[in-house]
Amino acid sequence: MMTVGSVGYLGSAPALSVYGLASVFLYVLPALVFLLPVSLVAAELASGWPGGVYNWVREGISAPMGLLAVWCEFAQTIFYYPALLAYVAGTLAYVIDPGLAGNGVYNAAIIIVLFWGGVLVCSRGAAVVAALSSSGTIIGTLIPGAILVALGVAYLLQGNHSAAPMTAHHLLPAWTGLGSIVLIVNSFFTYAGVEVNAVHVDELRNPGREYPKSIFLAIALVLAVFILPTLAISWVIPAHQISFTAGVMQAFNSLLMHFGVAFGVPLIAIALAVGALAGMISWLDGPSEGLLRIGREQGFLPPYFQRVNGHGIEVRILAAQGAVITVIALLYAFLPSVSHAYWIFAAMATQVYLIMYVLMFIAAVRLRRSRPDQQRGYRAPALGLLCLAGGVSSVAALVIGFIPPAQFGHANPLTYAALILAGLLAIGVLPPLLLDRFRKPEWKPASSGPPAQS
Repeated sequence: MMTVGSVGYLGSAPALSVYGLASVFLYVLPALVFLLPVSLVAAELASGWPGGVYNWVREGISAPMGLLAVWCEFAQTIFYYPALLAYVAGTLAYVIDPGLAGNGVYNAAIIIVLFWGGVLVCSRGAAVVAALSSSGTIIGTLIPGAILVALGVAYLLQGNHSAAPMTAHHLLPAWTGLGSIVLIVNSFFTYAGVEVNAVHVDELRNPGREYPKSIFLAIALVLAVFILPTLAISWVIPAHQISFTAGVMQAFNSLLMHFGVAFGVPLIAIALAVGALAGMISWLDGPSEGLLRIGREQGFLPPYFQRVNGHGIEVRILAAQGAVITVIALLYAFLPSVSHAYWIFAAMATQVYLIMYVLMFIAAVRLRRSRPDQQRGYRAPALGLLCLAGGVSSVAALVIGFIPPAQFGHANPLTYAALILAGLLAIGVLPPLLLDRFRKPEWKPASSGPPAQS
């Protein structure tokens, strides 16, 4: 259940619902070649080298590459939060006025207000974060997802025709070039983050037997949680009308109005928004805390960013992150389509995150060869094959992410690729290289005590 709760949210469903029945294939394939390898490989690394992705990559490759890995884990959130909060904005529009879902200024305002509100909540300490996020998966994903699927099935049982064809001829996406399957990248990002639960592998009574069983069960649950609501959206909303940010609420609005219970639309919208915000808050402190710990222990961060507040929260890192996210949010007011903006930032977040996974797979192979006798609580079966499948699929998704989706119409491929590359370099690659290049000996504290408070 921890694995199910850590990967994705219903807001990722609309992007794949445009494929109709073929969305099943686009969920299952990344689950086998990415989610499964990440889960098993991360478990071996966590059971042998505590401390997270920085230690894994540092031990397997080098310290600078370890910094790049932990930075990518942090930096992907800079693109992820605007995309997530755009989904929240589109959802909340159905409480006020559904027409606002496509309004860039409205989306920008909601993203800025909710992110800084999340920072304020997070700054009050881990206990507050845990209390708010513990029920987020149930409130914002499982219950609404079950309701959406139940309504969709009832809609079809009444004899209504599905908006998307549900025949065997549509099991695979229509191939018109790579642009026709670019949205598969969305599945990779939906599954990203599963490695955070690998640290618990040693808590199992028999990790070698129990962990693979739990992962296969988790994968089955994850597929059910995301495939069924995705199909439900495609049953009631034609593909060309699906909004990447408000697609879930489009389906709920249509179904609830069809069954004469439109009064439930605002309630569902609020539940989805609460669940997504709880997920954001639970993520907000984690990557930045990891960056703080590594930046302080290894002297990668300037002393200014090593300070914490009275609750031990790295508010200066969060504030710097918030400044960049505010600039990104303002772009929603200028880009021609909210759906397009959502996808661009989701694609950038995926690109940055995939760099970390490629480094993780390389480190795992090298550590199995160079440190075969290292005590591990769990050894992944066929590690080389798992790393090959995970690494190749990660690189493939990274490359595909530079291609504009067919849903973008006549977008210039070179302009689109240049935009994605600029974001990838500016946020994901250059900062850690500069931190490593220009760091100073005095950045590393003389003592290993707690960080200084600001």
